[in-house]
Amino acid sequence: MIQGLRTVIYPVTDLARGREWYSQVVGHAPYFDEPYYVGYSVGGFELGLIPDGTPGSQGSIAYWGVSDAEQEMARLVALDASVHEKVKDVGEGIKVGAVTDPFGNILGIIENPNFKIQDAR
Repeated sequence: MIQGLRTVIYPVTDLARGREWYSQVVGHAPYFDEPYYVGYSVGGFELGLIPDGTPGSQGSIAYWGVSDAEQEMARLVALDASVHEKVKDVGEGIKVGAVTDPFGNILGIIENPNFKIQDAR
């Protein structure tokens, strides 16, 4: 079952420029900075930048926390969603995936054992 919002990912065409801009927006440097992902902790939630994907009004994906990404993916597909992005391990025990709902919206799911609800404001 969906537990709550965890992460929003923004694709950028220039990761260095994105890092500079979002560091100014959130008021601090990222806590995670690699060529494939830049992550900020913002009020206990994650704002992430990826160098691939398509920026624009439909470029970001909100990721909703789940306890088991594979199980939740199967449940959503059974509810008539289609797989947009298969569940994948992105490191440190974190798994993400996304579906397209029956109305054409993208719904992301994230299994993140490192998320601590007490850090959220």
